[in-house]
Amino acid sequence: MDEQNNNNLEQELDMNQLMKVRREKLDKLREEGKDPYKITKFERTHTSKEIVDNYDELEGKDVTVAGRIMAKRIMGKASFCHIQDSTGKIQSYVSINDLGEESYKQFKEDDIGDIIGITGFVFKTRTGEISIHAKEVTLLSKSLRPLPEKFHGLKDTDLRYRQRYVDLIVNPEVKDTFIKRTEIIKEIRRILDEKQYIEVETPILNTIAGGASARPFITHHNTLDIDMYLRIATELYLKRLIVGGFDRVYEIGRIFRNEGMDIKHNPEFTTIELYQAYANLEDMMNLTEELVSKTAQKVLGTMKITYQGQEIDLTPSWKRVTMIDAIKEVTGVDFNTIATDEEAMEAAKKAGVPVDPIKTTRGDIIAAFFDEKVEETLIQPTFIYEYPIENSPLAKKMPEDERMTQRFELFIGGREYANAFSELNDPIDQYERFLNQVKQREAGDDEANMMDTDFVTALEYGMPPTGGMGMGIDRLVMLLTDEASIRDVLLFPTMKPLN
Repeated sequence: MDEQNNNNLEQELDMNQLMKVRREKLDKLREEGKDPYKITKFERTHTSKEIVDNYDELEGKDVTVAGRIMAKRIMGKASFCHIQDSTGKIQSYVSINDLGEESYKQFKEDDIGDIIGITGFVFKTRTGEISIHAKEVTLLSKSLRPLPEKFHGLKDTDLRYRQRYVDLIVNPEVKDTFIKRTEIIKEIRRILDEKQYIEVETPILNTIAGGASARPFITHHNTLDIDMYLRIATELYLKRLIVGGFDRVYEIGRIFRNEGMDIKHNPEFTTIELYQAYANLEDMMNLTEELVSKTAQKVLGTMKITYQGQEIDLTPSWKRVTMIDAIKEVTGVDFNTIATDEEAMEAAKKAGVPVDPIKTTRGDIIAAFFDEKVEETLIQPTFIYEYPIENSPLAKKMPEDERMTQRFELFIGGREYANAFSELNDPIDQYERFLNQVKQREAGDDEANMMDTDFVTALEYGMPPTGGMGMGIDRLVMLLTDEASIRDVLLFPTMKPLN
């Protein structure tokens, strides 16, 4: 441990010395009237990728590029450097004969990490590398803090997440994930817009944390002198819009839940929720299947993907099975033959399924069985439908068995990706279910729904039969980019402060 502390101290002293030298270079530039921070604009003609992709057209022609110095080789009166912009890297040949003595001297003083602009003509070196023969080099921004020494891989994942800006510089391939993230969201929007869905925005600050079973973040509004909650779902506001006469709405936005953090969970995350009047659970299954499969095809060029070593085929049509039948397939336990809470508890004990002391009904135990025994086995895309009413307070009951609801969840690779209902539009039933949720909160379940009397009032005006679906965007991005952790698809994941 002492040796490690000594190494850290030495690295800190080295960093301080390197930063001191760079500060001195900046001070000298300022004394000479060459402060790079006073430059407000730099006109570029091309990116590095455009030059590489269009070499035949650009050979011998002047171009102007800008980027960060990632490598330098000083060889007396001539040098090479590689600069990196948002599209990639390109080499430049820089010589005293082209720049003049003063400018070339300045270039030699420039550090790895500095941002420069280069004007020159396009050519190929003897080794065939497309390059720019510099005629002019301009220092645009001084990097006062050196990049990590081994910049072909900043491997400390904690540091990568805390300093994503450094991660993006030294591991430019990380950008690909976030570019794909944007493409995924764009494709989802395109599909829904073509189907005449309207994108809307609903409040993030709520007086009631509703629409999901989750623990909220609490804040305080000073002017109104009331506590408010960061939203845990967009559902109840979107369904109010269905009441108001919008037939098809969706919202893509941030959700906040004050819960645990792991490779699948971050306190703030992005979802899409959508609602369609005069539609049901089957319509939502079809739409979910279409959104995921078409997005994969558009962004990846295929519906057959590999996720963390598992071959997954997103090609429609996907398996559809009830929760009770899925449990029977995996465990042999058939809840169609189990009628009472006591029988369900006995089945759980025999199967070694842990039961929450405040969730002991038959429906609660069905859900516990599924979570413990079945979920992780669902590798290929599978819709699990008919959920117990106990954990589905916003879904319509099954007509043939009112203990179960018209709800599904989508599972891929052993994880849940989407949640959907034939939405409950009976205000009397909804009020009674809210009351039951309130009782659960009073019994200690701080993730149970709160009473939302205004939402019940909205339903009393009449909501048409409606299908609704919510999907985690971050998890979908993880799936389509083969990332194991949600932190790898969030530019700035939540981190505990170091101090």
